[in-house]
Amino acid sequence: MLDALDVDLLRALHDSPRAGVLELSRTLGVARGTVQSRLDRLERDGVVTGYGPDVDVTAAGFPVQAFVTLEIAQGALDDVTAELTALPAVLEAYATTGASDVLCRLGAASHEDLQETLLLLNRSGTVARSTSVVILSTVVERRTLPLLERRTRPGPSRAPAYRRS
Repeated sequence: MLDALDVDLLRALHDSPRAGVLELSRTLGVARGTVQSRLDRLERDGVVTGYGPDVDVTAAGFPVQAFVTLEIAQGALDDVTAELTALPAVLEAYATTGASDVLCRLGAASHEDLQETLLLLNRSGTVARSTSVVILSTVVERRTLPLLERRTRPGPSRAPAYRRS
């Protein structure tokens, strides 16, 4: 479980993704070595998975997005995974429980472009049925910090000099 310093470090990275270790240590009021060791641990544990730029697909020319649920043939998850990976319009996909088997988010330059991708999905021998809903607007941006803050480990930080303000 993350402690308060871990969460504050993640918040600082979220607020200033291009900040270096020295700047982060000054922001948090802890030693540079503490920040580096925390980052190393967070990466090693798979909490921090990358530092790449967040890309707004709408601003990049793909203003039409949709969620698509797929019902697939029994045991065909590996085949569907390969097919979805081959489609550039598939931004992300998840195996799910419930009435459908896979939930995808698609990006498209136009409604016609989206329809073309949906037709490709429906032609797949492994997709039995698809249902799509077009995204009109974002109500809550993708986020993780509120969830992390909720489960922060109580008690003193392992960094003695760190004092949460």
